[in-house]
Amino acid sequence: MSAEQASAEQAGAEQAGPTAKGTAVSSTVQQIVYTRDEPRWHALAAALGLAAPFPPEAGWAEFDGGGALAVHAETPDHADGTCDLHLLVDDLDAAERALAGREVERTHLDGVGDLLVIRAASGVVISASAGTRATAGAVSVQPIWFQDDVDEACEILTALGLRADIAADRGGWVEMRAAGGGTVGVHSASGRSEGSGAGIGLSFLAEGDLDALAARLTDAGFPASVVDESYARTIRIAEPDVWINGAQDDLYGYHRVS
Repeated sequence: MSAEQASAEQAGAEQAGPTAKGTAVSSTVQQIVYTRDEPRWHALAAALGLAAPFPPEAGWAEFDGGGALAVHAETPDHADGTCDLHLLVDDLDAAERALAGREVERTHLDGVGDLLVIRAASGVVISASAGTRATAGAVSVQPIWFQDDVDEACEILTALGLRADIAADRGGWVEMRAAGGGTVGVHSASGRSEGSGAGIGLSFLAEGDLDALAARLTDAGFPASVVDESYARTIRIAEPDVWINGAQDDLYGYHRVS
């Protein structure tokens, strides 16, 4: 992230106003995808209807819809196609206080500023920095946090300003929403359909006509198919490997938390 981009995010946080001591943290979900083909991800973001809040740069670009998608060049520690969960918060000090008692390291990253690195008992690591901004769109980022202790993940996300929206009646799934935009799905790792163990998976959430969105993606050079799942419909893109979940309207086996 450039100094100019970091300044823009900090300005957004200041515009939103400071969080008073003891009040809840407000946040925006940022899904960071690592790739060796940045231009293709930039094109996919545009096809999804996401908009860049500032000009993309080589190595780093952001695109806003519901929440923010960040496209990062792959690194030795982050292979092509992997992703991280990052939260942009309005008050980093308040977030750190809300996470008291958990494994949290406060560090500094050039171009970003202070950063909280949070490690769950499962070993899953997420991060947070100052700079929340209001985002909205028909397509939202929805990184999936896989770990068997769903409650722990939800408690960490709640401390960072997210609120539970939809949960499975039998447990194992909770959809968490951020006031600034974006959602996080918390999923039992033992129910993971692809990959194994705890970790963060790449995903999006779409409102509206999935067939029309799949056709638009295909026309833009991203062949997409719609799959009927037991809980909702889902778009699958083969290259890059992307799942776009349809908004869940049928709550059979699920319930709204609030």
